[in-house]
Amino acid sequence: MSEKILPLSIEDYDSVFELWNSVGMSRRALNSVDDSREGIERYLKRNPTTCFKAVSETGKLMGVILSGHDGRRGIVHHMCVNPEVQRGGIGTRLVKAAEEALYGEGIQKIFILVFKDNEKGNAFWEKQGYTMRTNLNYRNKSLNSEIPTGK
Repeated sequence: MSEKILPLSIEDYDSVFELWNSVGMSRRALNSVDDSREGIERYLKRNPTTCFKAVSETGKLMGVILSGHDGRRGIVHHMCVNPEVQRGGIGTRLVKAAEEALYGEGIQKIFILVFKDNEKGNAFWEKQGYTMRTNLNYRNKSLNSEIPTGK
């Protein structure tokens, strides 16, 4: 595996945004506020050691994971791998890097939200050891009219 796993920085934003927009499920999860340059910069300032990128030998972005925590629970907000190299271990390596970083900050439990109809994504997370919780209802409320609440 020639890809390097490195810390993510705001300087990576343009290539990250391009990658997200190249993958249908990732594009579907984006919103114009939280995933704007300013939104991601705010996220990275709050979570400077728990977000990573996979970069090829030529410097091309191959994958990215945004993870953070509130001091109690960890969360993976976005994880995306270039479709050309999916199933090559990059996603697993990104998840491991995020898990180790979160654990290093004292986090003992991590959650992720995955669209129900994202079969590939759900299978990936199951393989990573993330189990389905059926005893909870996920609820949200948008405080900004530009951010949809979802279905």
